[in-house]
Parts: sequence; structure tokens; C-alpha cells
Amino acid sequence: MSLRNLAIDFDSFFASVEQQERPELRGQPVGVVPVLAETTGLIAISADAKKLGLKRNCRVTEARQRCPGIIIVESRPEVYIDYHRRLKAVIESCVPVKKVQSIDELECELTQDFAEAPDRAIALARQIKAAIAREVGPLVRCSIGIGPNWFLAKLASDIDKPDGLLVLDQHDVPGKILHLKLSDFTGIGENMEQRLHAAGITTVAQLYATTSAQLRAIWGSVEGARFHEWMNGGLQERAPVEQNTIGHGHVLPPAGRNHDTALAVLHRLLQKAAMRLRHTGHYAGSLSVSVRYRDDQRWHDQRHFNETQDTLHFTHVLNELWSCRPRTLQRSAPLQVGVVLGDLLESSAHTGDLFTAETENTRTRLHSAIDTLNKTFGKNSVYFGGAHGATDYAPMRIAFTRIPEPELEDIDASLGRRLRPKKSASPPAED
Repeated sequence: MSLRNLAIDFDSFFASVEQQERPELRGQPVGVVPVLAETTGLIAISADAKKLGLKRNCRVTEARQRCPGIIIVESRPEVYIDYHRRLKAVIESCVPVKKVQSIDELECELTQDFAEAPDRAIALARQIKAAIAREVGPLVRCSIGIGPNWFLAKLASDIDKPDGLLVLDQHDVPGKILHLKLSDFTGIGENMEQRLHAAGITTVAQLYATTSAQLRAIWGSVEGARFHEWMNGGLQERAPVEQNTIGHGHVLPPAGRNHDTALAVLHRLLQKAAMRLRHTGHYAGSLSVSVRYRDDQRWHDQRHFNETQDTLHFTHVLNELWSCRPRTLQRSAPLQVGVVLGDLLESSAHTGDLFTAETENTRTRLHSAIDTLNKTFGKNSVYFGGAHGATDYAPMRIAFTRIPEPELEDIDASLGRRLRPKKSASPPAED
């Protein structure tokens, strides 16, 4: 098997960036949290904290008990996104980036010159590490895996952490990975592991002894056959995941766990989602709203409609859904709210309604103007009244499957706070 892929996984990314930015944190156990609250969980921990046995998602109160000296810092998504972009640029100066898997994980494709020469591939990985240390900072380290496909390259990057470098080629599989657990493989979560156990597969050796047909039957889909090919070094491309929803959720702070604040936050989330919808060039054909309550009760409802980008239409639907909540839940304290725009349609496939075309065109210009104002002068410079009182809620967050764009959620610095591009000076007239 040729070495075709290189997986780069940044170690303790958020915490490492904080230590790079703040020298006083270096060498200290650090935990990064979405909000400064003792009840929240750690979304990232430094290598120093991991050495003390702490794990991600651990509650702050538990982390302080297990590690009294831990320093808790609030996450700064805009800083991490800036580092992600800088790191991507540095890596692309060494090797093409094939795909951004997440904010802290990149997939690179090796050219033929490297594919048949493991020594050259290893030298390239070391070159990448040196470039990152030199141009971004020595505290931001990465583990690099090299393999015949991304699946095995990622596995290699996970095996040798932190700051590791490992090659998995035809001579190493499966011998070098027999010590792993089934859950160490991408694609085997808790439920799939239970299915494998039910089929009598409890070790990596047994997993490699199965046939493609057996794994397809266990998975219940063609994904099982794909998994078999990937773990054996095959090159079948992963099926692209089509975006069919845009949504946001938010955990309400203690002082905001009431119905008026919950509704205002839902409007804030809806307006964020609608702006993203227009930015990506999609129309939505459904809106769903969800609420989780303090007593662990949940409510969810959805409405379908003709595809639109119109925030005003979405607002009317949201208010209608909210008014239909069961009376029994209207006495419960809301804890978390979420809104999702679904049934997305690309703008090229959208056909306007003949009877509402004029209204749609007018509102398209209105929303374009509002979006431009918010990208120029900052989020919530202009907003619809339903979100009044909740504009400081739901700040920018980084999800595993989506890297937000600060230019969309805050200020687009490239606009220079100008609504129109600055006119270039006219060239001097020739004699």
C-alpha cells in the first residue's frame, strides 16, 4: 500500500493556544470552558492537566477537586479560528490540504514522490512540525499520522500522542494496532461497538478477520463494507455529507431560565441561523424549535412551508410554534433552547412563488441591507424586535462539524467598516 494520506491532529488545541498566547499559563494545568461557571464542563484541557488524569467534559467542580491548581479560562473562539487559519496556511506551504476535518484536524494528500518513500514522508511531517513551531509558536504542537488512506492515517495520529509521528503501511496492519480497542477506530461508537460485541467481535484481531459482507450486515448498510475497505488500506472515498439543516442552541443562564427570556433567545438564535442561511445561498422549507426543561422534560415541534430566506416569515412561524406549547410545560423552567432551519434548498434550485414574488424581492433587499450592516458595524447593529433583551446571548461557538466565520458572526474586517468599497484613485492623466 502506498502512503497517500497525512493526518494532522493538533494536541489540546484550545488549551495550547491559550498557553501560546499567555506565558503565565505555560507549564500549568489549564482547562478551557464555554462560560465561567462551576457547573459547566471542560471543552479542552492542557497536556499538563491530562498528565494529572483529567479528561475533557469533566465538570469544573470535579476538576478543581482532582487538580486543585488547575487554571480555568473562558474560551475565545475568534482566537482559535485565527490560529486555525494561520496553521492551515503554514501547512499548505508544505503540502496540499485536502480537507478540513475540524478546527483541530486536517487531512493532507501526499504526492507520488512521497507515497512510495516512507523516509521522505516522515521528513515532510517533521518539516511541518518545524514550520508550525517557527511561524505559529512552539506551544502549538500536533500529532501526525501517515497511511495509505485518511482512515489509517488518522488512526496513526491518535496512537502516538502527544506531539507524535507514526506511519502505518502494509507491513504494520494489523500487527501494530492489535493492542487497540474497537472504540479507537473512527466509525465505531458506543452503539456500533455493542453491535460488534453481539456478533462475537470483541478484539481488533477478530475485526480484521471479518469479511466485507459480514461488516455490511453488522452495520446494516454499505458503510460496513466501506469500513472494511478503509481498515485494509482501500481508497474508496467517503460519501459526502450534504448540509440539510442550519441551527443553533443555547443553555440559558440561571437568571434567564424563564419563558420570556427563552423566547427572546430563540429569536436571537433564529436570526443568526437565517443570516447563515442567506450567506450559504440556501432556502429553508421547515423550522423546528426545541426546549429542554430543568425537570428533564423536553418539547419539540416543527412546521413546513414553501422554501424561503425570509426572517420575518421564520419569526411568524416561531411565534406560532411557541404559542402551541403544551400548557403543562408552560409552568416548567426552560433550561436549554434550540432552533433549526431544515429542508434546505440551494438558491439555484429555488423557484419563487408567482403570487408573492414582489414581497419576496422586497424582503430580500431588506435582509441583504441588514446583513451588510451587521457585517460592517458588528452583530446586532440591526435586529428584529423579538430578540430584544437577548442580543448578548448565544455567542460564537465552535462545533466539531462546523468552524464559524467571525466575518459573519461579528465584524468583517475586510469591509473596513464601509458599506461600499472604497473607490480607487483614478490613474494620472498621460501627457
